[in-house]
Amino acid sequence: MFSPVLRRQLVARVLHRGFATSVARRADFTHAVIGGGVVGLAIARELAARDGTSTVLIERNGRVGEETSARNSEVIHAGLYYGADSLKTALCIKGRQMMYELCQKYAIPHNNCGKWIVAQTDQQWEELCKVHKFTRAIEGAPTHFISIEEAAEIEPHVRAKTGILASPTTGIIDSHSYMQFLHGDFEERGGDTALYSDTVRIEPLGDHGSSGWKITTQDKTSGEENTFTTETIINSAGLGACDINNMILPESRHRKQYYAKGNYFSYSASYPKTKHLIYPAPEPGLGGLGTHLTFDITRKIRFGPDVEWVDSPTNLAVNSERLPEAIEQIKKFMPGIDVEAIQPDYAGIRPKLGINSAVATGKGFLDFVIRKEEGYEGFVNLLGIESPGLTSSLAIGKMVDGLLYGSSNTVI
Repeated sequence: MFSPVLRRQLVARVLHRGFATSVARRADFTHAVIGGGVVGLAIARELAARDGTSTVLIERNGRVGEETSARNSEVIHAGLYYGADSLKTALCIKGRQMMYELCQKYAIPHNNCGKWIVAQTDQQWEELCKVHKFTRAIEGAPTHFISIEEAAEIEPHVRAKTGILASPTTGIIDSHSYMQFLHGDFEERGGDTALYSDTVRIEPLGDHGSSGWKITTQDKTSGEENTFTTETIINSAGLGACDINNMILPESRHRKQYYAKGNYFSYSASYPKTKHLIYPAPEPGLGGLGTHLTFDITRKIRFGPDVEWVDSPTNLAVNSERLPEAIEQIKKFMPGIDVEAIQPDYAGIRPKLGINSAVATGKGFLDFVIRKEEGYEGFVNLLGIESPGLTSSLAIGKMVDGLLYGSSNTVI
């Protein structure tokens, strides 16, 4: 967090090294990234690599990656479900490739274990065929079918009645190790982190930010307010992204945040196990990918998430009443599971944007929103960044850098 002394030290250091932007002005920082989740970390790390600039990462919690980024499945997604022309597909595929390369280079724990999508009904089989057809039309997300007979030899504890589609590029990552690397590399590149700093006011300097921005944060432990200036703002606040959006943009461009809680259930038995992640085939109108089997880097199995709509992002208590429904779903693809070994574990909240009742209840699709807001100088807005945000994080960092510096408005 910023104390008055620390703020003066940061400002002095930043002003000493100067800026490399086309606008002639003096601000405390070149870039202010609001939100220290995995996507904010990746963006801040990317921007901090630019010579002659300064970047501050503003996080309201006492550590980075405390919210959605710390409470998910830790899956490296392939990019199978989001539509050919979506940002989610493009960023997921590019981000996955970048993530595997980074993990291999810096020994970040991960496992390219692959995923099976299993169908139990004719309708689910049709959905599998749609997914496979989609992946054949794009590059970077291969899939192939596995026969029931072959599957029985490879994964004898997994049941599929009508078909299995394999995704060989899906994997898992130790997300905490990954975030620790991103944060450490960001600070190695000269970046500064403001923890316990809740953004409470944002004021444009000049006409709609033409001369930069003034940001006021409040220390969550002492209540003390600190104010600093920045040339650019990147809203990567996750569960609080709509609040930041609404501080800056006029009421006609305000957005409403919805909260989808995912309950996760642990598995304490040592048998049965699987070699692959196991997902049920998509079901239209379900509002999620169904209760699936994943495991962490130690191969400890967990099930989830489901989709439970809640009114508050702080509603993190696991809803144990949903366990019987989860068990019913799990037994469809893993009938030999030890039911007594499945217990409530943890819950995470995914930020969802809503523009109508269908989307707000999970029955519609909304893409990532990542854009420079028209009419507002130096403001890059990220809204609705949920899954596959972890997988996409490095590619999102590249995209934001391109939006700010004109190298690209697309995925690079």
